[in-house]
Amino acid sequence: MMEFNVIITGIGGQGVLTLTNIITWSALKEGFDVKASELHGLAQRGGAIACHVRFGDEIYSPLVLEGKADLVFALEPLEALRSCYFGSKNKTIFLVNTHRLIPLSIFINKEGYPSLSYIADALKSFSNKVILIDASEMAKKVTGDTIMANIYMLGYACAKNLIPLKRESILYGIEEAVSQKYLGLNRKAFDLGFEAI
Repeated sequence: MMEFNVIITGIGGQGVLTLTNIITWSALKEGFDVKASELHGLAQRGGAIACHVRFGDEIYSPLVLEGKADLVFALEPLEALRSCYFGSKNKTIFLVNTHRLIPLSIFINKEGYPSLSYIADALKSFSNKVILIDASEMAKKVTGDTIMANIYMLGYACAKNLIPLKRESILYGIEEAVSQKYLGLNRKAFDLGFEAI
């Protein structure tokens, strides 16, 4: 029985919802049963947000249980840490954008922001596979903006077989979820993910 569980987490304005929609459309294109949910937070600029996408032969609930994520897309490092409890040592892959975008809660509560090495070490308690990439910088190279880091990460995940979806299906998902105006740039960011070493 095939089942794949994805957590997408980041800060409002980073494209968490867009990435959720693309993966949903891509999985539907391949004939999977798909359920998706925005778990908490508002997708407003600066606020933390997490979405769940589950697809497979038969999916009954949109929510990923603790320790059951196959892949965590963390568009921001601290948000990866906040989602650590979805990880499982031998099952979960954490794909983390190293570019820090400090959430409002840090400023409001006057908290410290942990170092990248601290975050990476902490995640290793929850997963044997933690991948750190500067997706924002890579996206900026081809689009002139960091906003398409989410699409670069999806391209990377597809190229490295971290997600069981075909390239053509994801391109279809991008066409369905992204405005025509930005389609070319999104494709460029996605293709760049395939060039990663």
